[in-house]
Amino acid sequence: MPKSLPPAGQVMLAILAFAVIVWMTEALDYAVSALVIGALMIFLLAFAPDAAKPAGPTMGTGPALGLALAGFSNSAVALVAAACFIAAAMTATGLDRRIALVVLSKVDARTNHIVIGAMVVGFLLSFIVPSTTARVACLVPIMMGFILAFKVDKRSRFAGLLVITAAQTASVWNIGIKTAAAQNMVAIGFIEKQLQTTITWTEWFIAGAPFSALMSVAVYFIMTRMMKPEMAEIAGGRDTIRQQLDGIGRMTAREWKLLTIVLVLLGFWATEKVLHDFDTSSTTIAAIALMLLPRLGVMDWKESQRGFPWGTVVLFAIGISVGTALLKTSAAAWLANVIVQSLGLQHTSAFAILMLLSLFLIVVHLGFASATALASTMIPIILSVLTAVQTPGINVVGMTMLLQFVVSFGFILPVNAPQNMIAYGTDTFAARDFVRTGLVITLAAAGLLVIFALTYWPWMGYMTRAA
Repeated sequence: MPKSLPPAGQVMLAILAFAVIVWMTEALDYAVSALVIGALMIFLLAFAPDAAKPAGPTMGTGPALGLALAGFSNSAVALVAAACFIAAAMTATGLDRRIALVVLSKVDARTNHIVIGAMVVGFLLSFIVPSTTARVACLVPIMMGFILAFKVDKRSRFAGLLVITAAQTASVWNIGIKTAAAQNMVAIGFIEKQLQTTITWTEWFIAGAPFSALMSVAVYFIMTRMMKPEMAEIAGGRDTIRQQLDGIGRMTAREWKLLTIVLVLLGFWATEKVLHDFDTSSTTIAAIALMLLPRLGVMDWKESQRGFPWGTVVLFAIGISVGTALLKTSAAAWLANVIVQSLGLQHTSAFAILMLLSLFLIVVHLGFASATALASTMIPIILSVLTAVQTPGINVVGMTMLLQFVVSFGFILPVNAPQNMIAYGTDTFAARDFVRTGLVITLAAAGLLVIFALTYWPWMGYMTRAA
C-alpha cells in the first residue's frame, strides 16, 4: 500500500487490472464487460475516500457514480455514436456498396489491379464511413461476390489475398484519418480533458496520412509477394463488376442526399480551425440530425437502429470513464512514475521514449481484440508518462498522437481487431496466412515508424518543440 497512492487510486488500479484481463481474455462480451466495470467503479470507489482528501470520509455512491458515468459526457462519445449513424445510413441507402462497385468497375481484370482497386475503395471509404468494422463489413461481401462470380476457388491464394488486403488497408488508414476509427476518438477525448487542447482533422491528416500512404504501398507489395495469386488475370472480371453495378440501378435521391451531406461534413472536418471554429463532434451531430429529418433526411429512426452497435458506444464511454478515473485518483500518475523510473525515461530523448512505448504497445496489442479497449487502457497512462518525463521541449500532444497511431497496429492476429475477424469469418484463408503476412506488415510499420521518428515528425514539431 504505497503512501503516494491514495485508496481510490488503489481501487482504480485493481479495476484496471480486471478490465485488462477481461478485455484480453474476452471472458465477457465487450458490452457486458463495460457494464460490470461501471458497477465495480460505483461500488468500490464509494467505500474509498476522495483522492483529493485521502484522510476524509468515504466518497459514497453519488460522486462514484459521477466518475463511472464521466465518459458519457465526453464529446468523443457523441462523435463515435454519430459515426455509427453514418455507417447505418451508408448501409441503409447502399451508397457504400455503390462507391465500391464504381471504383472497381474502372479496374481491369488483372488480379494485381483488382487488389489495388480494393485498396483504393478502402482508402476512399475511410473518409466517409467513420467505422472500420462498417467499412470492412461493406467490402467483404463485395469481394466474396467477385470470388463467386469469377468462379475462383474460395480457398485460393487470390481469394485470401483480396480479403486480407481489404482488412489490413482498413487498419492502415485508421492511422491517417482521425475520424476513421473509434480508438482515435479515445485519444482525442483524453487529450481534450487532460491538456485542454485538441487536434483538428487536418492536423491529424498531415501527421498520419504520409505514413498511411507509404504503409499502403508496403501492404500491396508484401501481400502480392507473400500470397501470389494463382492467375494473372480473371476472365470476364470487369464485365462481372459492371453487371453487379447495373443490378443496383441508378443512384436514388436518398443516395444523392447522403453523398451531399457526407461531402459537406468532410469539408467541415477538413476546415476546422481554418475557415470556422466548429469542432468535429458538433458538425457530425448536425449532419446526423439532417440525415434523420423527415423528407430532407435519408432514413428514419427505426431504419437507423438496425444492427446499431450500442454495445460499442457503451464500451467506449466506460473506457473513457476508467481512464478519467485513473487520472483523477492519481493512479495513472503513480503508474506513470513507476514506468518512468523502471525504464529510466526521465531524461531520455523523445525518439527513445517513442520507440520504447511503441514497442510496448505493439506487444500488448497481441492480447487485445479491440483497439478501442487498448486505447482506453493505455492512453491515460501514456499521457501521464509523457507529463512525468523531463525531456526538454517534449510535445506531449504530438507524442500522444504518434503513439495513438501505433495503437492501430493490429496487423498480426485475426483476433486483434473486429475488421480482422470479419475477414477471417469468410473462410478464404487460414489463420497462419494472416499471422505470417501480418508479422511482415508489422515489421514494415515498425521500420517506417523509425524513419518517420527520425525525419518527418521531428521536422513538423510533433515530438519536441523548439526552445
